[in-house]
Amino acid sequence: MARYIAAMIRDQAMLDSMVDTVSRFVREQLVPLEEQVDAEDQIPQSVLDEMARLGLYGMTIPEEYGGFGLTAEEEMHVAIALGWAAPAFRSLIGTNNGIGSQGIVIDGTEAQKQEWLPRLARGEVVGSFALTEPDSGSDAASLRTLAVADGDGFVLNGTKRYITNAPSAGLFTVMARTEADVPGARGISAFLVPGDTPGLEVGSAESKLGQHGSHVADVVLRDVRLPADAIIGGPDRRGQGFRTAMKVLDRGRLHIAAVCVGVAERLLAEALDFATGRVQFGVPIADHQLIQAMLADSRTESYAARSMVVDAARRRDAGEDVTMDASSCKLFASEMVGRVADRAVQIHGGAGYITDYAVARLYRDVRLFRLYEGTSEIQRLIIAREMLREASSQ
Repeated sequence: MARYIAAMIRDQAMLDSMVDTVSRFVREQLVPLEEQVDAEDQIPQSVLDEMARLGLYGMTIPEEYGGFGLTAEEEMHVAIALGWAAPAFRSLIGTNNGIGSQGIVIDGTEAQKQEWLPRLARGEVVGSFALTEPDSGSDAASLRTLAVADGDGFVLNGTKRYITNAPSAGLFTVMARTEADVPGARGISAFLVPGDTPGLEVGSAESKLGQHGSHVADVVLRDVRLPADAIIGGPDRRGQGFRTAMKVLDRGRLHIAAVCVGVAERLLAEALDFATGRVQFGVPIADHQLIQAMLADSRTESYAARSMVVDAARRRDAGEDVTMDASSCKLFASEMVGRVADRAVQIHGGAGYITDYAVARLYRDVRLFRLYEGTSEIQRLIIAREMLREASSQ
């Protein structure tokens, strides 16, 4: 980790210490619990308490509000370390560090920051980002949840789908259309909605293919009344919610890409350990060149993804527009970890299909990375759009 040194890492020794602490926590406490969490679909409260004690809920929240205030580059190194464990563990704290808090950090009023960021940083409140709807996923600008002006506030009605951490959330960032007659992204506002607000209902947690322990559910809003200052940034930012969402997603996509790197490195370690111990035809299977080819391809791709993520984060910290590069990282890393998982199962042979082995569980878990924070297809469209925009401006 120490070989990635740049100006935006403010204190290399402190970062190395944090990464080392997180790595030990992951290996000593989280990895041994993976089978239990997968079977029970629940992370023990003791783990959540320890995550809060370590400050993991507030890694990206500014120091003045109780967080660590990590730069994007610093965050990537910690995210890679967290990626070594089953993704469900990271998912619970991920929203507090990403889409659950960053809208407030970037565009919130000082009052909103004071009210919510310290509680999010402590893990006292779990944040959730409610954008996706039953008929609005990749085409998020077509969302139908309405926020109708009523006196000095708004009344919200609509349904959100597949909302991460909804069952445990104490704060929802809800994207709703405040201008019913304005099409597309314009006219969408971002509202801060406490989890106990009357009219807000959370459905049952969905039964998912993988990432057990991380819960998603529908969120239904029925005549939810909110004051105008519930809009992130205050009433003056009415209609600017989609812009806030896009600002948040750039860093979020880098974070997911970094987690993919961490999982890929874990998968590679599992595959290498198995290959050196499993004997066939009188020698460890690691001695066979076709096995070596799969190991080499996995190492090359995971290293490429790590380099991409660190470079893009470093340039984001320098103030550059990294929309295209964040999508490139998300696309490559999420596709890469799927290939690495597939090779890891193949190297394990029949054992790779048995859930006693970590590669079987991780194989299911990583499939989701190609879907959330924007599907691979959407990332390709963003990359191409940005390329064409750059070309037309020259």
